[in-house]
Parts: sequence; structure tokens; C-alpha cells
Amino acid sequence: MAVGIIIIGDEILSGRRQDKHLSKIVELLTERGMRLGWAEYVGDDPERITATLRRTFASEDIVFVTGGIGATPDDHTRQCAAAALNVPLVLTPQAEALIMERIAETSPDGRADMSLPDNRHRLKMGEFPVGARVLPNPYNKIPGFSVEQHHFMPGFPVMAWPMMAWVLDTDYAELHHLTKHAERSVLVFGLAESTLTPLMEAIEAEYDGVKVFSLPSVGDAQRGAIYARRHIDLGVKGDPALVGAAFERLIAGVNALSGEIVHPSEALALPEGTLPSGN
Repeated sequence: MAVGIIIIGDEILSGRRQDKHLSKIVELLTERGMRLGWAEYVGDDPERITATLRRTFASEDIVFVTGGIGATPDDHTRQCAAAALNVPLVLTPQAEALIMERIAETSPDGRADMSLPDNRHRLKMGEFPVGARVLPNPYNKIPGFSVEQHHFMPGFPVMAWPMMAWVLDTDYAELHHLTKHAERSVLVFGLAESTLTPLMEAIEAEYDGVKVFSLPSVGDAQRGAIYARRHIDLGVKGDPALVGAAFERLIAGVNALSGEIVHPSEALALPEGTLPSGN
């Protein structure tokens, strides 16, 4: 079982808005000792949304879906979820009650006048696929919905983020910190990835349960002078019982290749303008 997120909206793909959900779900999962397995961006195309959901419903993954659950012409997610499951949309009684509460709260006379076309139209936001469960929205009560292991919420971060946290804490508390994980890394200067590849392969072969990662950079002066040169963020992650030994093996291997090593904590402690040797 993996955790994934589907972020829906033309505005993300066109650049009119910048996605913030991906970094937030990573943060929420990390706080709970969980990890994100995959992410997908999908525009407001009903056929593509339906096909994507049909595929993910067929998996055992936990899936968060943001965007497109409103009641305007460009909102298709509720309908696509129903189509992917081959079930109809129905007005869910609990959702209807919550929407009417919200209408009453925002009405000048404090009541939900359902004779008004606008108010009746708002009830469409409570039409979910048959079998769906209401996903509470603490911001304005307009609910999302959950069906199987998929959780659908609005695209607005102020609503979606507390809903994500609620799902993780209510439905998946037993998965928190279930898999122990450790990670250690260094900045390596003066070596190419191709030079380091045999060392990385050897470590993964020697330590089952450990992965080696390599994140090269052509230089990023905005992060500080220490990062201005070409370097590689090189490290190991995985089983805490093995990461320490694998990391020592990594350090020894880089030293044997005459690479220059700077630990991230040392990089932060260097005075402004200080560069590693070789400059």
C-alpha cells in the first residue's frame, strides 16, 4: 500500500496558480512517520480524470484528491469519481444537512431558504458517489467525501490541509511510524555521479534495506556560498539498524575516490562567504 495524491485543476497546469498541496502532504506524512509514494497532476478534463481514478481505485493505495468538487461547470471530480466506480451520484443526507447549516449561518435572517435557486444549487456539492462517506471541512462545513481509500477535498489549502490531517489521524493512525526510517547525507565536491555509481551499487548490494540517493547540483549560490560550486547531495536512507554502517561505508568510499566531503551541519556553521577548499 502506498500513499498518493492527485492534484486536479487547469489553473495548476497553466501556471495561473502554484501548487502547494504536494509539499504540504509530504510534511503531514513525514510528521506521522509516513511517506508519499507518488503524485499526479491532472487538468479539468473529465475523461482523463475518470481514467486516472479508475486506475487508482483498482489499486490498494491511499489516495488524496484535491480540486474540482464544487458545483461550477469546470468542477468534474465528483462526477468522474462516480463514473470511475460505475455508480450514480446521490445527495448524501449528512452532506445536505451540513450545507444547509452553512447556508443558514451565512444568511441575513439565519435560516436556509431553500426556495432560492442559488441555495438549491449549492446542494449539488453534497452529491457524492453512492457509498461515499462525508469528509468534514472545519473551515466552512461544506464537506468533501471519502470512498474506499480515496479522499476528495477542495483545492483551497485552507480547507484541504486540515482535511488531509483529519484523514491521516482518523483513518490511518495505525500506520503512523509503522515503518522505521533513517537518513544521512553529505555534500560531495570534486566527483562526478558516474564515478560514484559503482560505490552506490556496492552499498545497496551489501546492505539490504538501504537505498543510496544522489542529488547533483550545478551550483546554487542562493542557498549560500558553500553550495555555489557543483556538488552532489549523497546519502543513504532506510532501515535505521543499517543506515549508520552504510553511511560509514559511503564516507570511506568517497574518501577513497579523493572526493571532498562537507557535512550539512558543517555547511550551516561556515562563516558567510566561506567556500570549501579547492576554490
